[in-house]
Amino acid sequence: MNRRTFAGGAFAGLSLTGAYAQPPKAKAGDIPTVRFGKTNVMVTVIGQGGQRLDLQPDMQSAVDHVRRVYDLGVTYFDCARLYWDGKSEETYGVALQGIRKNVFLTTKSIKRTKQEAEEELATSLRLMKTDYLDLWQMHSIQTKADIDQILGPGGAMEAFEAAKKAGKCRFIGFTGHFDPEAHVAFLKAYDKWDSILMPIHASDHAYLSFEKTALPVAAESGVGVQAMKVFGKAYLLRSISPNLCLRYALSQPGVHVAVCGCATVGQMEDNVRTVKNLKKMTTEEMADTRKRALAGLGAHSGPTLEYWKKKV
Repeated sequence: MNRRTFAGGAFAGLSLTGAYAQPPKAKAGDIPTVRFGKTNVMVTVIGQGGQRLDLQPDMQSAVDHVRRVYDLGVTYFDCARLYWDGKSEETYGVALQGIRKNVFLTTKSIKRTKQEAEEELATSLRLMKTDYLDLWQMHSIQTKADIDQILGPGGAMEAFEAAKKAGKCRFIGFTGHFDPEAHVAFLKAYDKWDSILMPIHASDHAYLSFEKTALPVAAESGVGVQAMKVFGKAYLLRSISPNLCLRYALSQPGVHVAVCGCATVGQMEDNVRTVKNLKKMTTEEMADTRKRALAGLGAHSGPTLEYWKKKV
């Protein structure tokens, strides 16, 4: 399951004013871009996930990692208020100094009320050293109760709509990996979404499939779709290569961006090589990839692998 690592010890501890006074420029066109749903904004087809920044030994190492990922040409940066107890947002705030306008910056709020969501947004903007987000998302939607509270009086939707109107975020969306039916319900309950984030990977179809249930509805609505858990939390690497994992996710109709929780620059370099000459899978190739994934996982597929989904 090991992926390529980056021997970056020589850069550990270097500040932005030292290591990145004149960062190397990524060649234009190295990473394909795509129009993100109906937003009319172009984004790279792969993005850096903020959750796995907590695997860095310290914040300076995380800062260096993020900046070097940017130097590779990645412009999509995912985050959430709760990642690494707020240090992931703080890492982006430092690492993206001077290049903020060149990237698509996202974060998420787990809060369900207007007041709590507004408070989280203020903290996120302060830590990320920006006066606006490109995308602000309602995090980890699981149940109808979540949806009802968010859309009800004093719910978080009031904060999200106000933030978008005030220019504190350009777009709004929601995320989740618990129940695909909850995604469908939320898409149908509110018709002004700009984006959605869901698990898309080669063994998803075997249990409570987002690919079968939520993705077609999202694609029909025209929202920007972000795929997460592309490598199945690395479990899929027992069966198929990282290259196949990434190609599979990006071959799904309606998927725009694959959010990759890379902990090393070497891992992101692998991803860049895959997408630079991306050839989308045919229907037959996708079916074969699903078959190979499940064959290699054996009894570890389904709810055993996808512990993040609800139990039925």
